[in-house]
Amino acid sequence: MIDHISVGVSDLERSARFYEATLATLGLTRLVTRPATVGFGKDYPEFWINLRKGMARLEEGSGTHICLRAKTTTEVDAFHSAALNAGGASDGAPGLRPHDRVKYYAAFVTDPDGNRIEAVTFPRE
Repeated sequence: MIDHISVGVSDLERSARFYEATLATLGLTRLVTRPATVGFGKDYPEFWINLRKGMARLEEGSGTHICLRAKTTTEVDAFHSAALNAGGASDGAPGLRPHDRVKYYAAFVTDPDGNRIEAVTFPRE
């Protein structure tokens, strides 16, 4: 249903370094580099960052939330760790999150501009 997504960033190079490290844990690499945008993906750019000069850091609780699928809980853990090591902040440590319909394992981070990114997997019993 969704072909690609993009997020605004205030510093393209800083964010490119952040997302290169973080998205690599999920198998995405930098595929396209242009003066004001960078695209990451597996076969084609699925996740874009776009320079927004003068962009202020997003307010906490802004509602921005993007969830990316991980294959395993180990990938979710690596995603969280890589994000923190690359200048992001934790917005929910890796862990099991049981709900009414489905049990899932996820971690939440914010990038240097405050965009909220999640990695999720659905472990089998």
